[in-house]
Amino acid sequence: MKDVANVQSGLDRHNRIKPFTNILFNLVFIILGIIAVFPVLFVVMISLTAESSIQEHGYQIIPAAFSLDGYRFLYQQSDMILRALGISLFVTGVGTVLGVMLTTSMGYVMSRPQFRLKKFVTWLVFIPMIFNGGLVSSYFVTANLLHLKDSIWALILPLAVSSFNVIICKTFFRSTIPDALVESAKIDGASQLRIFLRIVLPISLPVLATIGLFLSFSYWNDWFQSMLYIDNQNMYSLQALLNKIMGQADYLAKNASSLGVSIAEAAAKMPKESARMAITVLIVLPIACAYPFFQKYYTSGLTIGAVKE
Repeated sequence: MKDVANVQSGLDRHNRIKPFTNILFNLVFIILGIIAVFPVLFVVMISLTAESSIQEHGYQIIPAAFSLDGYRFLYQQSDMILRALGISLFVTGVGTVLGVMLTTSMGYVMSRPQFRLKKFVTWLVFIPMIFNGGLVSSYFVTANLLHLKDSIWALILPLAVSSFNVIICKTFFRSTIPDALVESAKIDGASQLRIFLRIVLPISLPVLATIGLFLSFSYWNDWFQSMLYIDNQNMYSLQALLNKIMGQADYLAKNASSLGVSIAEAAAKMPKESARMAITVLIVLPIACAYPFFQKYYTSGLTIGAVKE
């Protein structure tokens, strides 16, 4: 016991950080934290700034005149925004669950040394990370072959599986799940599906959270799929709808002189920059609130999956 205590004491001594180094590290991380938080705070303050103040003084961290006109402008579009928010939540939730299921099952199969097509499938997954068919081919497959245009699945399926996420899963399962554990379960009579669902997944929470976070970010921030495949405005995601609202606001502002008097007056009173920043806050807030719940698993899963095989 004394030898163990001495070894532990020696390790603690080598791992100990000097007070000056500790202060230096804390200062560096405080500065990096301020650099990361400042743009978000700046956007929030601009969203609370009166449009006249922005035109007169430009962007300011402490506005000369506060106003909620940007948020009032969004509130006037609340029916459309709430419907688009529901679409975004549905697409993000269903897409993340479906993507995690497909990605982890594919990564687990590729990680098993007994899988005879392992090398072929690995190359099949790896090649699209370097070369891909481009926008035309993906549009042709989604709209013409699968006939998903104006369908909610056009927002979900194209983003469900990515090569990068599959490689992370394969590396995680290969380095974390011992072959002996799988073999012992097979000897006890468990099928491959039962082993995957009842044994592998419960001890793979870090990679599940990591892939889930990647997918949820992708789905939540996506507006491009709506622009490509959705013509029905009732099926716009939140990001696509807000992008369209800002496009219409810019159009009215640029063409006010050629429009009627009432429309020109409405365009002149419309908050543009503050509404733009209010939209940014509205989009960022939900995903920023969800991130802390995933952070612990995200860091662990991403670190283990960082080494590619």
